[in-house]
Amino acid sequence: MKMTFKNLKTTVTTLFSSLISTRTGQVAMLLVMALVTGIRAHAAGNGMAGINEATSMVTSYFDPGTKLVYAIGAVVGLIGGIKVYSKWSSGDPDTSKTAASWFGACIFLIVAATILRSFFL
Repeated sequence: MKMTFKNLKTTVTTLFSSLISTRTGQVAMLLVMALVTGIRAHAAGNGMAGINEATSMVTSYFDPGTKLVYAIGAVVGLIGGIKVYSKWSSGDPDTSKTAASWFGACIFLIVAATILRSFFL
């Protein structure tokens, strides 16, 4: 006999209806449902432990990351200061524009690192 979806549905429906119609079948079905619910609740507890562990791992990277961004900001500021000084020494008329752009870049790096740290921690 070829098993089709309709035949399978009919077979499963007949099996469950005959199982649930008896008192023993109802108790067995209740135990199976309780077991499945307990397994799902236990699995959710393990998931929460994993999420908490991942959160602590990610937050442990923020201090070194923040210090790295501060170091990059310091290097960018130093290079910008040297560039602005060389333009100022040569008498370039566009020194203030260069100084403002480098200063803005340094401020952005510092503020971005501070805001990200305060937002995620």
